[in-house]
This record gives sequence, C-alpha cells and structure tokens, in this order.
Amino acid sequence: MQDLNINILLPLYYTAKRALLSVGCILLVAIGSYAQQAPKVSSTLDTTTIKIGEQINFTVIVETDTISTVVFPDGQTFSPLETVEAFATDTTRKEDRMTLQKRYALTQFDSGLYKVPAQRIEIDGQGYFTDSTQVRVADVAVDTLAQKMYDIKPLMEVEKSHADFWKWLLLVLVILGVLGGLVYWFFIRKKPLTEEEKEALLPPYDRALLELKKLENSRYLIQDEYKEYYSELTNIVRSYLEEDAHVTALESTTDELIAKLEMLKDAGELKLDNDTLNQFRRILQTADLVKFAKSKPETSVAEQDRKAIEEIVIKTHDALPEPTEEELLEQAEYQEELERKKQKKRIAIAGYSAIGLLLLTIGASIAYFGFTNVKDTVLGHPTKKLLEGEWVASTYGYPPVSLESPKILRRQETELTPDMKASVQELQIFMYRDPDALFTVGTTSTVLVGEEEPNFEASIEAFIQNLEDKGAKNIITKQEEFTTLTGVKGIKVYGSGKFPVPEEKDLVQGEYSIILFGGKGFQQQVILTWLENDAYAQQIVDRILSTLEVKTEI
Repeated sequence: MQDLNINILLPLYYTAKRALLSVGCILLVAIGSYAQQAPKVSSTLDTTTIKIGEQINFTVIVETDTISTVVFPDGQTFSPLETVEAFATDTTRKEDRMTLQKRYALTQFDSGLYKVPAQRIEIDGQGYFTDSTQVRVADVAVDTLAQKMYDIKPLMEVEKSHADFWKWLLLVLVILGVLGGLVYWFFIRKKPLTEEEKEALLPPYDRALLELKKLENSRYLIQDEYKEYYSELTNIVRSYLEEDAHVTALESTTDELIAKLEMLKDAGELKLDNDTLNQFRRILQTADLVKFAKSKPETSVAEQDRKAIEEIVIKTHDALPEPTEEELLEQAEYQEELERKKQKKRIAIAGYSAIGLLLLTIGASIAYFGFTNVKDTVLGHPTKKLLEGEWVASTYGYPPVSLESPKILRRQETELTPDMKASVQELQIFMYRDPDALFTVGTTSTVLVGEEEPNFEASIEAFIQNLEDKGAKNIITKQEEFTTLTGVKGIKVYGSGKFPVPEEKDLVQGEYSIILFGGKGFQQQVILTWLENDAYAQQIVDRILSTLEVKTEI
C-alpha cells in the first residue's frame, strides 16, 4: 500500500517541481527586466574651485528607456550660483536604452564657499535628484605693492536716454500729419467745381441764356409736361430780372411784375419798348393759365414763347445801363466777403471735426482703459511712470540683496555712531525716494561684530521710532512670515499711518513694509513706503517683493 502511494505521488511531485521552477524563472526574468528599465541619474562638476567670475560646467547624466519622457530643470535653479547658459541636451541611443547629457554653465561674482543645490530631474512624472556639491569661489589676488590703490569714485549722473521720446514724437507727428491731410482734403482745399457750381458762378445774363438753351433741349414738350415747361421758363426770366435788373420778380404776380417794369421804363432806368412789355405780359399770362387752369397750348406756341423770352432777356440786358466803378467795386467786395465767409465756414467745420475726433478718441480710450488710467496717463501720474518705465535688476550691499526696481538705488553715505560701532562692523544703505508720491525703496546690509544673531525686534522698534521722529502718526503695525522664491525665510512687518510730505502742511495717509533677513553675524532689510490707495505703487511693491532674493551665507 505504501509502495502504491509512492508510485502515485512521485509523478505529482516532479510535475509540481517543474511548475515551481518555471514560475521562478518567469519571476527572475521579470525582476531582471525591471532592473534593466530603472532610470539612473548622476551629475559631475568639471572643477570645485574657481575664481570670481569664472565658469564651471555642471553636467547631468540620465540613463533610461528610449520611450521615457525626461524634463531637466530650467531657469535660475542653481542659486546661490547663477546660470549663465543651459546647453542643448546630448542624446545617445543603444538598443532600447538612451543616455541624456545636459550641461549648465554656472558662475558667481562673490567669493566664498557655495553649495550647488540638488537638481530635480523628472522622468515619466517621477522626480529624481542629483547630488549636491560645494564650490569654492576665490578672490583674485591683487598686488597692492606694484599697483597703487585708489578711492572709490563718486557716483556720476547719467543722462537719461531719449530714444523712446523720439519714437513717441514720430508717432504723434504721423498722427497729426494724417489728421491735417484729412482736414485739408475734405474741408480746406478748393475742390473741383461741378457743372452746376460752374453755372451758378456765371453772370446772371449768361446763366439765363444757358438755362434757356437747356430748356430747349429738354423733353418736357415731348412728354406733354407743359406745366413743368412753363414753370421753369418763367423762373428763368424772373430770376434774371431779380439779379440783373434788381426787380423783386420771384414773389410778384404777373400784373405786379409788369407794373414794376413799366415804372423802371418811365423812370428811364430800363429802356424797353411797349411791344416787348406786352409780349412779356402775354407769355406770363399763358404760363399762369397752364399752371393754374391746366391750359395746354400748341407745341409750336410753347417753343415760340421760349424764343420770345430769350429775346426779352437779351433786350433787357441791352437796355440796362452799364455798371459804374462803384457798383463793380461793391460787387467785388461782396464776392470777397462771400469767399471769406466760406473760408471761415470751412475752418470752423475743420475745427469742429478735429475736436469731435479728439473727443471720440478720448471717449474710446476711457471706455477701453478706464477713466483713471487715461487721466493718469495724460496728466502724468508719478508712480504710473515708474511702473511703466524701464526697470533695473541689481544686487546691493554685502551681504547682498537682489531685487528689481523702477529706478537704480543709490548708495547713502552713513557714519557709524560710537554706540553703533560696539555692535556693527559695517553698514551699507541703498535708497531711491520720490517725495511727490511718498514712494521709497531701500535696502540695508549690516555686518555685526562677532557671530551673534540679529535682533529683529530691536530693528523694527528702531524703524518705527525713526518714522515717529520724522513726524509720522497713527502707525499701525502687523507682522507675518515672508519667503523668497528660493525658500529663504524672513519677517515682514507692514502697516499704515500718516506721514509728512515735503511742501505739504498736513500729513498724508500712507503704507509701509519692512522685510528682515539675517543670520549669525549679519542682517539685511528691505524698506518700502507709498501712498495709500495708490494702485500703481501697490503693483510696484508687489513686483519688487516677487523678485526679492537674499544670500544668508557670508
């Protein structure tokens, strides 16, 4: 029975053993495959000791699969060292593996021992870090015996560049030129006269004959429009008599007009015979019948009436006495006066158009940019000019404080008092102040005697006391932690109060901020003041604080 059981179990044992061996082999292959695909990250420095301003090469080497996505750090991630250039990535492939090499050129302009921070390399969304190393930046040896030393030269005033001014001036001139051209073209220039305007400028006699000729070539009679024909015929002759004979003919009836002509004839001012006047009366009466009684004469009669009116115009013109020199002079002066009035009218239209365009431009600007923005741009708001001007990025003092500001900060001459010399070894102050806008930005770098920790509370009290000594009142103080982009922590003290302004009797409401950093043996401060509710100043302050960096190792 036992031998039977052994004979049955032996095949099962060998089968299970072979299965376990197969599973083990599969696991070993999987583990080997995983070990083969794991990425490797390493870094090298070509040297660990440089002189001020020299460059070192920091190289990151990544070994991973060819299908992996690798993201290298970008920007100033090597602080306190500065990134001069990030070179293109060098890639080599071998089967299903690739090797990436990314080189960075780094430098530093202050002597000391600096730590190159570990860099984060992202591979397929997972972070891998390089090793951190130390670099020593040595001073450049200066032979003070062979080369004479000189004092630091004083600050020199640099004339402000007017390059942007010429661009704006050119733009304004172009706009004014375009506007002037449009005004001249549409309002001032003498436009070519139309045919109707040319006819209107003709003398009354010539104009009447021309209009009668046009009436002869019209289609009124062909289309049986006798009323329009006779209306135009009588208007031509009445207008001529009104202008040339100075008879109020347009508003007179037929009898009244004939009576006026007879009076001129009797007075010897109009030498017309009775037949001409009778013929003129007949034509006017025929016109009245056509216009008011819907009479319809023969076409030949209508044509003969037009010829008769033409002869009446000619006879009237010949019967009129020649104008005297005084009359001609009065006519010339009248024409000149008309031309002056037309010129004034064109200038007025051009002026109103320019004002309208200006108001339209201002209205559109206010609608798009807002009233306050347009007003401050036109009137020149002091902090708006600072905000939109060319900013300066620089480093001030030792220990260094780096920031961007709308103007360069100037070194302030300071002398240590005997009390200060007991605890302060060196004090450097840089400041820019715009008294009109109550805007101030300044930095202080203090090297203490010994390795003692800075007393931030004493510094804050001294700052508040200094404000009160200068006349500030109702100072409100708040405090919170401040952290730079690189992770350096400090203390931010801020608040508001009433501050004195030069040439102003009353105090003005303003705001302030003071940011303090420090460590053993040193302290750094950034001081800001500005007017309350000044949106442009607030934007300046926010931008300065966003770029603020300090070094906490000396």
